[in-house]
Amino acid sequence: MLFSRSGCHLCEQAGAVVAATCSGLGVGWAEIDIDADSPGSGRLRELFTEQVPVTFVDGRQHDFWQVDPGRLRRALTG
Repeated sequence: MLFSRSGCHLCEQAGAVVAATCSGLGVGWAEIDIDADSPGSGRLRELFTEQVPVTFVDGRQHDFWQVDPGRLRRALTG
C-alpha cells in the first residue's frame, strides 16, 4: 500500500517504483491519497503528512520518502 498526496513529486516517483515492482511480481497494491481521507477524519493526514510517500507491506510501515525497489521486492517475496 502506498500513502501519498497529489502534487507530490516524491509520491509520483514512489508510485512508479511500487507499480513496476508489484507488476513484476504479480502482486496487487493500492494507493491512498492522505488528503482525501474521509471527511472530518484527517487521521491519515495527521499520521503521514511529514512522511509521504509512505509504503506499507503486510500491514506494517516499510519505507517513507523514497522506495528502494530491491528492498521492496525482498519484503514482498520474503
